[in-house]
Amino acid sequence: MHSVLLDTSFFIRFSNEDDLLFENANGYYQYFLQHGVALKCSTISIAEYCVRGHIDELPLKDLQIVPFNFSHAQRAGELARIIFDNKGSLELSTRAIIPNDASCSHKPM
Repeated sequence: MHSVLLDTSFFIRFSNEDDLLFENANGYYQYFLQHGVALKCSTISIAEYCVRGHIDELPLKDLQIVPFNFSHAQRAGELARIIFDNKGSLELSTRAIIPNDASCSHKPM
């Protein structure tokens, strides 16, 4: 494993010591740092986190920030269309689908 992409959910748990999953998030974080795994996050995750959190709560010194650019936006739109067209057949009984579920922060196609 060369890198991991940390998402908004990870940051919500990692930044709140009272969260039931804080110890899990912190354990993963420490493991990744100790084993030289590059920690990445997308600009979308930062934007989502900042809805209720503050940028200074994120461990930016340890993160490689992956931009959400034009080709990512195009691909995310295509993926979102597939998700919305098939939402009736997806196992999502406890969670609403949002457009950012389809975001991608990997190499452009």
